[in-house]
Formats: sequence, structure tokens, C-alpha cells
Amino acid sequence: MYKVFVNNTPIILSTEKSTDSNYKSIPIKKADFITIIRGILDGTSTKIHLYHKNEEKLFKHLYKKLPVIVAGGGKVFNNKNEILFIHRNGKWDLPKGKTEKGEPIPISAIREVEEETGVTGIEITKFLYKTFHVFKRNGEFRLKVTYWFEMKTDYDGELVPQIAEGIHKVKWKGHKSAQKALKDSYANITLLFSHDYLSS
Repeated sequence: MYKVFVNNTPIILSTEKSTDSNYKSIPIKKADFITIIRGILDGTSTKIHLYHKNEEKLFKHLYKKLPVIVAGGGKVFNNKNEILFIHRNGKWDLPKGKTEKGEPIPISAIREVEEETGVTGIEITKFLYKTFHVFKRNGEFRLKVTYWFEMKTDYDGELVPQIAEGIHKVKWKGHKSAQKALKDSYANITLLFSHDYLSS
């Protein structure tokens, strides 16, 4: 099961024909994605489940619904097992950004973390998951697909927020502080801290 977020409301994606009885199940091939998004935004239709029995085709149909932006990001740990957070648009977030044309996603994920935080010496330890969210740019809805990687670094120097990208704070946060930050974050970021989600 996957979730495509419109603001903090998820559209459920799965290979099962039915899910929670509170959700309206629609074959993804027949789904009018723009109407679904607008229904979520105006509060008239907030529980939607899209399905296809074949996972590969599920995503193939999804990626035809909206223009797709591919991004890479990192859940970065230091030697104290603290996690690197950024603060942007009034929310705590993890560093991420759009991949450049022809750039491998893991390389873009490291590059974006370095650019947004000033942290260097980053190594990817494993791929975590991909998250999906809908946003609007120039009057058009788009789908951002972000590939997240667990990373580590020995860096203990100055943290430098990328002001040009609207980032005003960069902080290392321990477990307690991270849990507090997640209360003022985005739903797809919170999912990256959910064992159940990462194990699905």
C-alpha cells in the first residue's frame, strides 16, 4: 500500500480491489485524478482508494495522471545518532530536492542534502522508500515522487541553511526532539519514521 498526499490527506494506492470500507475504491485506470484532487481540497471527497492488481501498472497509470517531478532526499544520521532536519515554509522537513536531467537519483539526493544544509561527507547506507505528494505550480497540479535514502556522515561542522530555497534553520535532532518536530511537519515525512510503513 502507498499513499499520495494532497496536503496531508492521503489517496490510498494498492493492488487490492477493496480496502477500508470508509474509502471509495476506484480502478486507477478510470480515475479522474484532477476531480479527485479538487474533491479533497474542497472537503467533499476525502477517502479515496485507487487500485490495480499489478503494482507496475498501478504506477504506470498514476504517472500518466499528472506531470511527474522526481526528487531525492535523505534521512541523515550523525555519529550521535541524531537526524538532520531543515525548517522551511513554517514546517520541519527533511532535506530533498529535484533531480537534474540525467542525474542518478542517489547522487541528486546527496547533492540536495549538501546544498540545503552545508553538511558534507555523506554516504548512503540504504534506500528507504518513495513518497508521493501533489502540489500546484503555475496553475497546474503536479506529482512529486521523492526517493528517500538513509544516510550517515561524520560531519560536525557548521550547518548552513540554503536561504535561497526558503530554508531558515538546519538542526540535528535526537529522538525526543525529532518526535516533537514531526508534530509540526508533513504527513509524508512522518511516514518515514513509521516502522509499519517502511516494512510494508
